[in-house]
Amino acid sequence: MTLKSAWGGMEGAAAPARPASKLALTLLLSCTALVVPSLALAQSSGDTGTTVTLEPITVRSEDDDSTTIVATEATSGSKTDTDILDTAGSVSVVTSKEIEKRKAQNLEQVIAYTSGVMVNEWGSDDRYDGFRIRGFDELSMGTYRDGLPVRGQGWTFGRREPYAYDRVEVLKGSNSSLFGMNAPGGLVNAVTKTPKSYKFGEIYTTVGPDHAEIGADFGDVIGTDWSYRVTTKLQDGAYSYDYSNDDRAFLALAATWRPTDATELTFSVDYLKRDGVPGVGFPEGAGIDRDTFLGEPDFNRFDTIEKSAGWMFRHDFGNGLTFRQNARYTQMSLTYEQVYGATTDATADRSSFAVYSDSEQFAIDNQFQYDTTFGNVASKTLFGLEYTWLKVDEEALFGTADGIDIYNIAYCGRSCVTLYDYIDWVPEQETKSIYLQEELTFGRWIATIGGRYDFADVDIYYPGTDTTTGRDFDAFTKRFGLTYKATQEVSLYANYSESFEPNVWDITADAKEGQQYEVGVKYRPDNLNAMFTAAIFDLSQTNVNTYVTATEQRQIGEVNVRGLELEGKMELNNRLNLTVAYSYWDSEIVEDGIATNEGNRPSRVPEHIASIWADYTVPGAGDRGDMTFGLGVRYVGQTYGDDANAVSVPSYTVVDAAFGYDLAKNVSLAVNVTNLMDEDYITTNYYGSLYYGDGRAVSATLKYTW
Repeated sequence: MTLKSAWGGMEGAAAPARPASKLALTLLLSCTALVVPSLALAQSSGDTGTTVTLEPITVRSEDDDSTTIVATEATSGSKTDTDILDTAGSVSVVTSKEIEKRKAQNLEQVIAYTSGVMVNEWGSDDRYDGFRIRGFDELSMGTYRDGLPVRGQGWTFGRREPYAYDRVEVLKGSNSSLFGMNAPGGLVNAVTKTPKSYKFGEIYTTVGPDHAEIGADFGDVIGTDWSYRVTTKLQDGAYSYDYSNDDRAFLALAATWRPTDATELTFSVDYLKRDGVPGVGFPEGAGIDRDTFLGEPDFNRFDTIEKSAGWMFRHDFGNGLTFRQNARYTQMSLTYEQVYGATTDATADRSSFAVYSDSEQFAIDNQFQYDTTFGNVASKTLFGLEYTWLKVDEEALFGTADGIDIYNIAYCGRSCVTLYDYIDWVPEQETKSIYLQEELTFGRWIATIGGRYDFADVDIYYPGTDTTTGRDFDAFTKRFGLTYKATQEVSLYANYSESFEPNVWDITADAKEGQQYEVGVKYRPDNLNAMFTAAIFDLSQTNVNTYVTATEQRQIGEVNVRGLELEGKMELNNRLNLTVAYSYWDSEIVEDGIATNEGNRPSRVPEHIASIWADYTVPGAGDRGDMTFGLGVRYVGQTYGDDANAVSVPSYTVVDAAFGYDLAKNVSLAVNVTNLMDEDYITTNYYGSLYYGDGRAVSATLKYTW
């Protein structure tokens, strides 16, 4: 493997940013808000006395996400609080109530019952939050928090903590016209818990085999203008296989200042420490138990410490003009050590690998929204300026470790591990962006037009040779959408959208570009708290890169996915909740440069994904409280382990379950089980290494709320 083929220009580095220049840019973007009042006053002074009737505004309660699984609004579809029926695209929302019902322990579990999404692709590889949307891998570009990108480089990525979020939104399809550099399948946007306007709280403890956890989430109002929130969690856990740990310490503090109804400013800081493991793969044909550990217990860790601070600001100037600003700064450190590659030959050396890195990133997004009417046409204009910066200082080392007898294991410890320098690099990326979106509502029609220009400065510094390579990327991406409100309950939509993503593996190569065509229908009945959606799409990406060996990548040309998505979330009555999802992906390698795999299905992309979750509550009687029974089934169809389609991985079905009981007022007990049947299944076959899904996990949670 050559350095260029495996690493040549991992996307994401930028020239060393001078702190003073970054501060000046931040202040400049922040102070643009000072210019806005004059615009609002100018409009007011030109008032001719004509009465203007605006569209009614729907206000979402701050408790909606905790009381229902059916969301009515989402910000990810348009970067504004927009009714999902009015959004010319496919958006799925997982509320905190749904997260709590299933006791999701990671981001993959949160979105596991969402249409258009595939999780658990790498099974027992537990390093990252890996998922596919509409057939495309979204690890490096597809994770957002409060609308701001959460990125990494090389092996330096962190995992999200679900307890930190009120909801998780999944925006499907190309979306660079709003969010900039991104993979074409879509993105996952986690919405952080923020202070409420009243006193509230909960404290809980969770126990299970190899699992102990305690957490609290509470807040109150201080005086008339301030409120606060504290969210914290401690966990001592493990996965289902041997020598695996999943320990966490999380603390988030937030304060909100609301001097008037027109102004709101929220400050937040958080700390997340995770002591995890890389995960394990098994040699094909070995026939050993999936819980067997083939690495070295003393050289087996994937530990991260992540600290962030940010703010969210909103001010309504009146006359339809609003300014919003979101910003966040994050530091992360990673210690990653692993031994892998054991075979049936006990004399054959295994491979060792280690990464020691630090990263920091900053993002700020400034948005001006202007709502007005022109005759019978309602206009919503969104103008944005965004700046992001990411720097990673990463040292990666490869080496060997003594072989072991996988049928009679005797570990040799750190003394048998030898490491050699592989790459010491400092990728840095600075991106400046400007975007504009116009939404026009006339009668039953809503037209959306948007465009964005991104300029990315990417540099990679190699300390060992004191050399730097770099390249500038720029792109203009656009989006067109049209929605027809057939009735107040039914909307039909169509859209065209684009994506832009600099190549991760070689900055000398052209950036990856995506195009999508989509049509869909959404139905929200008046007499039922439910949302039903259906969409068909045609999505292509060019300049795609893929692995041609276990360690080497190359660009393969073009991949196309055509698909169908069906989803329903419904609260049929006060007792029964139901979530159903189905996805069909007709994926094809259109061009691969050497024509060998053209016409094949891309590796690890299934044709069919389906899921259903239902929970039913039996009302309490006498001294007995309410009892809730939940059951879920997830199906992932057959996949291939390689682009040549020579290695087939069978489909699998996993069952999850839940039980809840109200012990007393404000006191509840919940039991959750993932992989109820302890199904023994393979998620992928990666060049002869098998990755299994996690075995059964059982937990019991006792919670008190106020």
